[in-house]
Amino acid sequence: MIDITSPSNPLIKEIKSLYKKKERWAKNLYLAEGIKIVEECIYNDCQIVNIIYSDELLNIKGGQALFNKIKSFKGLIHVPDKLYKEISDTETPQGILAVIGFEVNSIKDLNMKGEPFLLLLDEVQDPGNMGTIIRTADAFGIDGIIVTEGCVDIYNPKVVRSTMGSIFRTPIFHELDGIGIIEKLKEDGIKIYSTSLEGSQYIQDTNFKEACLLIIGNESKGVSESLHFLADKLIKIPMIGKAESLNAAVASSIIMYEAIRQRIQ
Repeated sequence: MIDITSPSNPLIKEIKSLYKKKERWAKNLYLAEGIKIVEECIYNDCQIVNIIYSDELLNIKGGQALFNKIKSFKGLIHVPDKLYKEISDTETPQGILAVIGFEVNSIKDLNMKGEPFLLLLDEVQDPGNMGTIIRTADAFGIDGIIVTEGCVDIYNPKVVRSTMGSIFRTPIFHELDGIGIIEKLKEDGIKIYSTSLEGSQYIQDTNFKEACLLIIGNESKGVSESLHFLADKLIKIPMIGKAESLNAAVASSIIMYEAIRQRIQ
């Protein structure tokens, strides 16, 4: 274990730099903060580079038990509570965060055997929505999420926290060219569905048992016209109330539920 007390320590500066997307992707590192998320990180055998903790951890429920698991970890760093608060970006720090390595995955790495159900996210920009989508995809056993250019960084600390550990289990693929990957999947026989208020078909009338990809669009603009054009079908959720639309996370959750409902019958 290393003891660090100075905010000017190079390692502390590097950890703080990971709040910037540019630095995260340059170093292929990101932060996961909190007891629950660090426990999930350990359980899922993530590439943990460092774990930073302060004595505050030992005063929180579950903190002592977690410390007993990590106390022999070679990359463990102890800092004073005051310094930890300078590092943390949460309002009520629990005194522990992990620095985790990641690899950039391509949809080409996914085994397309069987009838996969995939999501493609088109400029989903809210961290809470992104985290909820990843968490729901994990709950329903979705085969993969394709994140395209313009989306919020999935390694944004707010996204990571809101996934509650699901980011460690859900297959996530980064593809800059949404149009190109959709065209390739169509060639592979994947049905493409896009959400739209002008959709011609309700989700319960859509066949989600076959290999398919669902496009989820931006919170305010919806799915891009260029991606709508490539869809085999525009689909919508039946609504009888007065709300005009649902946010990206809620809409995708409802459709994922319908897909799994069909598949387990």
